[in-house]
Amino acid sequence: AIKMKKDKNIIRMNNYEVQAILEAIDNGNCYTSERQRKYNQKTRGRDLAILTLMLNTGIRVSECNGLDLNDVDFIVNSLTIVRKGGGQDIIYFNDDVAETLKDYINGEREYINPVEGHESALFYSLQGKRISISAIENLVKKYAKMVVPNKKITPHKLRSTYGTALYRETGDIRLVADVLGHENINTTIDYYAAIEDEHKKQARNAVNFKNKDK
Repeated sequence: AIKMKKDKNIIRMNNYEVQAILEAIDNGNCYTSERQRKYNQKTRGRDLAILTLMLNTGIRVSECNGLDLNDVDFIVNSLTIVRKGGGQDIIYFNDDVAETLKDYINGEREYINPVEGHESALFYSLQGKRISISAIENLVKKYAKMVVPNKKITPHKLRSTYGTALYRETGDIRLVADVLGHENINTTIDYYAAIEDEHKKQARNAVNFKNKDK
């Protein structure tokens, strides 16, 4: 018997939710207490930069945590990242990402006193250490809970949000695999089977042999 791949229902955010989560961080109006607001004021630029970056590039948490300041190139708007297998890769980012990264680098990051050995990191904890993977996961969950409480949003879901949007816009599964850094294109194909189906539906009305003008 042929084993059918079960259609994984990809949990992702729609455009409205993406905008809402970024605005919530930016405005800082999603905190319940004044104490929370003050605390979050200190990391607002960083958090906004991390979420904007992850949502607009689909990078993994480990890739985000591994970023050094000199991995960012504002001349061509690119990032050098270390992929899961340890290989280096270059990905490109848009002007939104460039803007929030510059704001953070020229703003909050200037005031960090790095702990010895952490001087090169791009993103810091308030203790002056390279931000940890679990800290990134927690901040994603924290903001998502405020804005999209009905969806369990993790950093991986930010990745699928981006991958889905990229596939919708380009219809190019190889490009999605490349940008997300999937070693095997089948990972991408399995993952985006649901969208593939949507894409195939477009074929329905694409060909009309009764159209005599053609």
